[in-house]
Amino acid sequence: MAALRLDLIKNYLRPHKKELLIGGVCLIFVNILSVAIPMEVRNIVDDLKKGFTFSDVFNKSIWLILLATVMGSVRLLSRQLVFGVGRQVEVSLRQKLFDHMLEQDPGWVQTIGTGEVITRATSDLENIRRLLGFTVLSLTNTFLAYAFTLPAMLTIDPLLTFFAISIYPILLGTVGLFGGRMVKQRKRQQKALSELSELIQEDLSGISAIKIYGQEQAEQKAFNKLNIRYRDAAINLARTASTLFPLLQGLSSISLLLLIAIGSGQLSRGSLTVGGLVALILYVERLVFPTALLGFTLNTFQLGQVSLERVEEILNHEPTIKDRDNTITIEKPISGKLEAKNLTIKYEASTRKILDEISFKINPGEIVALVGPVGCGKTTLARALGRMINIDQGRLFLDDYDITELKLKDLRSNITLVPQEGYLFTETLTENIRYGNPEASINKVEESAYEARMSDDIKGFPDGLNTLVGERGITLSGGQRQRTALSRALLVDSKIIVLDDALASVDNKTASAILQTIKKQFNKTVLMISHQLSAAAACDRILVMNEGKIIQEGSHQILINKNGLYKSMWEREKAKEQIQEEY
Repeated sequence: MAALRLDLIKNYLRPHKKELLIGGVCLIFVNILSVAIPMEVRNIVDDLKKGFTFSDVFNKSIWLILLATVMGSVRLLSRQLVFGVGRQVEVSLRQKLFDHMLEQDPGWVQTIGTGEVITRATSDLENIRRLLGFTVLSLTNTFLAYAFTLPAMLTIDPLLTFFAISIYPILLGTVGLFGGRMVKQRKRQQKALSELSELIQEDLSGISAIKIYGQEQAEQKAFNKLNIRYRDAAINLARTASTLFPLLQGLSSISLLLLIAIGSGQLSRGSLTVGGLVALILYVERLVFPTALLGFTLNTFQLGQVSLERVEEILNHEPTIKDRDNTITIEKPISGKLEAKNLTIKYEASTRKILDEISFKINPGEIVALVGPVGCGKTTLARALGRMINIDQGRLFLDDYDITELKLKDLRSNITLVPQEGYLFTETLTENIRYGNPEASINKVEESAYEARMSDDIKGFPDGLNTLVGERGITLSGGQRQRTALSRALLVDSKIIVLDDALASVDNKTASAILQTIKKQFNKTVLMISHQLSAAAACDRILVMNEGKIIQEGSHQILINKNGLYKSMWEREKAKEQIQEEY
């Protein structure tokens, strides 16, 4: 797995080779100057013993300031370049993650959880940015610092150099000891944050249900539990880090003490000059920071690896519903015919067939109702028509095209599925209605709203079509939300509309009027899945389902004159309406 992640790091960095190359050259130049400056200081200090003038001191000082300024400027440029690469990768990876999520099956997205996805798209991507920016810069700089500094130190005094760096193996061992623990603690912190984000998202979406059932205290307790879990995970990580970093700094400082203690003896014996000792102290101080930072750098590297794995887990998930290799493009307008041939659907975890070899044909421009008891498979059929679930080849046809062989874009531009809970965005009514056709004129928006019997409601809103509907359309009633979703569907230039109980919150008379308008004004094929038999009675034909099978078919008049499920359902509905009228 480690090799795989390193390959991924290379893949992410490959498009930015130019910036990394320039940044690398700058780092090399910085490290050359970092070695040259202490050498200059050694020469100056040793020369001062021979005597000096103010002019000599001033000139040498200006020279050192100039070198330090150039080094600082080049270091700044290298940081901007390498850190910029991390930012660019973060932006492109976030876009890639978002694009990939839009390709996934709705069921899988709901299963993984919105909060989890948001965490991976925010905090995990920030960790990857640090991995590809700060960590790359820090590790490269540490390597170059040792590669250039150690040879320079050895030329001054090999023995002192050995004692100065003798403490570093202990330092690296300490990093290794704490590193594994910090990675596990980081994982626990990330998981706790994901659970916390998921609860916040769910509670804000379901705030109405929380208030209706008076569950504020229960949700507060649930949030408090997760919040404390996140706090404990963060504190444990901080405790480990606050132990590690001071320990690393302390161990690094020991090398400086050893250098001063042993170097003093070398000075007294005359085997080392004062300038040489000063240069060695500067070199050791130069190595202290990257060495002490090494623990943090390696921790950031490990954390970035964990986050990279979490993001790649999503990016590597292939949608089960996608365009096949040899897709067919619809090159001419379709007529609007739908046909099923022995369609069978069974979910993997169940032995029960949701749809059991059903067959039917719906002619162009025909309005057909699909009715039946709850759980008989009606919604599954609607989802199959839009290929929201997988189906076998040769079972469902749009005109004479097998829908599994069509491009998903072509299929869904010709079949518009309107679910019972049509999702509304936190936008105006206008933007929600023309969501499927963003370029539609305001006249077209008004026309589709009128045909969906939404015009009178819009006139009652203070801002008309510019009214903000709130999150998920919270400011609208159930019927208004459904008719807004229907307006959106009517605005899309598709020949077929599948209404999956999409008029459940609309009264029977209005529902019947809407269906007739769709037939006369828009000339669309309509499959209406509904429990409203009074509205179904106005359709050209009715399909009756039970236990995954179509058991009856015909017009309303034919079916109520036959003993069967439809007749019994019709009689129950009429009896219920009569009781409601009496009370």
